[in-house]
Amino acid sequence: MYDSILLPVDEAAVESSLLYHAAELANWDDATIELLYVADTGRDSVTVSGEGDVVDALVREGEDVVDEASGVLDSLGVEYDTSVQQGSPAKTIVDYAEHEDHDLIAMPTHGREGLSRYLLGSVTGKVVRLAPMPVLTAPLEEEGFEFPYEGMLLPTDGSDEALRAARHGLDFAAELDADVHVLTVTDDSLLADAFDGGEEASSSEAVDEVVEAAERRGIENVTTHVETGDPDDEILGTVEREALDAVVMGTTGRHGLDRVLLGSVAEKTVRQAEVPVITVGDN
Repeated sequence: MYDSILLPVDEAAVESSLLYHAAELANWDDATIELLYVADTGRDSVTVSGEGDVVDALVREGEDVVDEASGVLDSLGVEYDTSVQQGSPAKTIVDYAEHEDHDLIAMPTHGREGLSRYLLGSVTGKVVRLAPMPVLTAPLEEEGFEFPYEGMLLPTDGSDEALRAARHGLDFAAELDADVHVLTVTDDSLLADAFDGGEEASSSEAVDEVVEAAERRGIENVTTHVETGDPDDEILGTVEREALDAVVMGTTGRHGLDRVLLGSVAEKTVRQAEVPVITVGDN
C-alpha cells in the first residue's frame, strides 16, 4: 500500500506512539521510513538575529533527535533514512515529501502534557491541507494503536472527493482484511442549510457508492451508518461505539468551498480522534 513513509520528528518523537505505529506499518508493508527534522529557520528569533550559530544549534538539535529516533527504528528492524532540513516546518515537510516521492506522511496531533511543538496547532493542519499525498495523523498516546486495523471508518458525503478518499481506504482495508464501516451524516446545522444547493447525492446514494466499491474489491464485511447531526461528532461517536481502529476521509467535500471539510469536519476529526486518521486530499 505504501512504499515510502515520511515521518517528521521533534524532541518528543521517541515518546510518541506514532513512531512505533509507523514502524508497524512499515514492517507490514515492507516500506521504508524517512525521519525528517526541520530546523525552523523561518521563525522570528532566527531571522531577526541572523546568526549562523543559532542555525547551527538548531541543526545539531535535529541531528540528536533523528539519532534518538533512529535507535528505536533499529530496535524494531525497520529500514529507514534520516534527513535534517532548514526552513518553515509545514512547507518544508510537504515540499520534501514531494521531492523525495514519499507516498505517505505520518504526523502526531495532540499528546500528553502538550508534547510536540510541531503539532499542537499549525504545522500538522497545514500539512494535511497542502500535502498531495495521504497524511496519517494520530495522537501521542502512551498505549499505542491497534495494527493491523480490524475495523475502519470511511465517512462520505457523496462528493467525488469523498469517494476518492473512500476508495483509498477500501484498498487499504482489502489488504488488511479489515471490516469497513461507511458513514454519511446529514448536517442539521443552519450553516449546512445555507450552503446546500444544486443536486447532491442523497445519503443512501452516497453510502451505496462506497458499498459498491467495496464489493468490487471483495470486501464482504461492510456496515453502513446514515445519521443526522453534527458530522465530526458523529464520526468520533461511531469510532467509539463500534470500537474502530482508524478513519480514512477526504479533506474536501461536496460544497466545493476551498477545503470546507478541512475547516469544519476533517480538521476536528484529525485534532480530536483517539485513533489514526488518514486524510486524502484532492491535490
